[in-house]
Amino acid sequence: MPTYKAPTREYGFLLHELLDLSRFSNLPGFAEATPDLLDQIMEQAAKFTEEVLQPLNKVGDEQGCTLKDGEVTTPDGFADAYKQLVDGGWPALVCDPDYGGQGLPNTVGVLFNEMVSSANMAFGMYPGLSHGAYSALIHHGSDEQKDMYLPKLVSGEWTGTMNLTEPHCGTDLGLLRSKAVPDGDGSYAISGQKIWISAGEHSMSDNIIHLVLARIEGAPEGVGGISLFIVPKFLVNDDGSLGERNTLQCGGLEEKMGIHGNATCVMNYDGAKGWLVGEENKGLRAMFTMMNEARLGVGLQGISQSEVAYQNARDFALERIQGRALTGPKNEDGPADPIIVHPDVRRMLLNVRTFNEGARALLVWTALWGDLAEKAEDEETRQKADDLMGLMTPILKGYCTDKGFANAVESQQVYGGSGYTREWGAEQFVRDARIAMIYEGTNGIQALDLVGRKLAANGGRAVFTFFKEVDDFIAANKDDETLAEIIAPLGVARKQLEEATMWFMENALKNPDHAGAGAADYLHLFALTAIGLMWGQMAKIAHQRLAGDAAGDAFYETKLVTARYFVNRMLPQAATHLAAIKAGADDVMALTADAF
Repeated sequence: MPTYKAPTREYGFLLHELLDLSRFSNLPGFAEATPDLLDQIMEQAAKFTEEVLQPLNKVGDEQGCTLKDGEVTTPDGFADAYKQLVDGGWPALVCDPDYGGQGLPNTVGVLFNEMVSSANMAFGMYPGLSHGAYSALIHHGSDEQKDMYLPKLVSGEWTGTMNLTEPHCGTDLGLLRSKAVPDGDGSYAISGQKIWISAGEHSMSDNIIHLVLARIEGAPEGVGGISLFIVPKFLVNDDGSLGERNTLQCGGLEEKMGIHGNATCVMNYDGAKGWLVGEENKGLRAMFTMMNEARLGVGLQGISQSEVAYQNARDFALERIQGRALTGPKNEDGPADPIIVHPDVRRMLLNVRTFNEGARALLVWTALWGDLAEKAEDEETRQKADDLMGLMTPILKGYCTDKGFANAVESQQVYGGSGYTREWGAEQFVRDARIAMIYEGTNGIQALDLVGRKLAANGGRAVFTFFKEVDDFIAANKDDETLAEIIAPLGVARKQLEEATMWFMENALKNPDHAGAGAADYLHLFALTAIGLMWGQMAKIAHQRLAGDAAGDAFYETKLVTARYFVNRMLPQAATHLAAIKAGADDVMALTADAF
């Protein structure tokens, strides 16, 4: 039976040492985020996710959701767990106090969400989508809409969804057919079908607030004619009480490879009452607020599944007796050694572990910039933060989910034949992790977004801002002999990333296929460099602590070992990605379509 233990020591290191959130105590939300409070939150979150959510992960996978007469039943235990989530105030953790939230930095929420997703990825999607709806409304809703919907979304009494995809269109939303007809009373009649709607129907909350993209009659074709609407499952009266059921229904549940415990719905809208969010024909702008948050959340899912898969594979490797160490018996009193002695098993585990710690650091580093984009006191910092947040979003979504799935597979490999059976749970992590590479924009789309939009935006301002972050760290530590083994490889990767960037600038304008062919490699090259920066910063802290009051602390000693592993065994992959980028598109585009 698989287990999960929240890495709270790691979280404390990130919050208090790498990010040092206390230095932002002058900003809204940060003043309340004292180290003691954050530690208490992490401890209580760990208890909830380990004891309540994790035992339901296998239950949700085996039972799935069921649909009868338009009503969805979630797996045994999910409704009670959701009630405990709400009673504990967890949905309100990082929400605006004006609507009942606790107002803590979203950086804290990221770590809570990782725990939830590691413990039970399918369950975590119910409150996760709700927070996305909250974010879209708080940024783009009217005051009346905020007052009506946000308090219940914040408390978790109501949940939310996002409705984009239709049977004939996914990424190309310009083909969208769902229509909105004005009713004459300020509302619209929404008709159409949406598919793959996570948490689209269930009975765990009193109401479900659907955010639906549709085209108002007479609006322009293409993405410039799309609007966003609030379409609640139950209509809401002026006094906040629930009225009659809206004319929308779940028409089917998807039979999925994984995340069986989440209701992935076909939603049918038959003249359902909806209310415009923001301006007409500007719906994508509002929905992208939700999508960008969701994309970071999906990147987090990649890390979460990699983490729980690693924990279980590590435990198996420590206990499984098989073969002898190449250098001689280590378990001399037993018939064989535990497989942790074998270099190839260690290679697999270290590949996963160094990713988990480095990618998690990059995720919270980015989340902090997201907080500063909204809360920093000066415009220069807010602009820099917004640039870095926008730049890193496709990188985190794409790279963390690519590696999250690969790491779940690699962790499964540690088990040998046992990993292929359901008994040990490793195969569920593989199946659950796979979806994260696909939804919220496939990873190929993320790579194209990075190369096609983010590189050129504002004259490349965001990319050069990131380069400066790396350059400043290297310059500040170039004379530190203890960091030389990390600074030198990081500098090499930094130059390779710049070389790839310049190659695109010189060649992609002549032939856009060059950008398309090299986009995925560029995303991975960028991610490796960014994670290298995180490992450099973490190694610096570890050296300082070991030289001071934490001498001999195994946590910091291990940090240095894993940092060396990353720069020596994983960061060199940057050169391969650069070579692939510079090979261009000619070989990729050489075959005619019918030759495939």
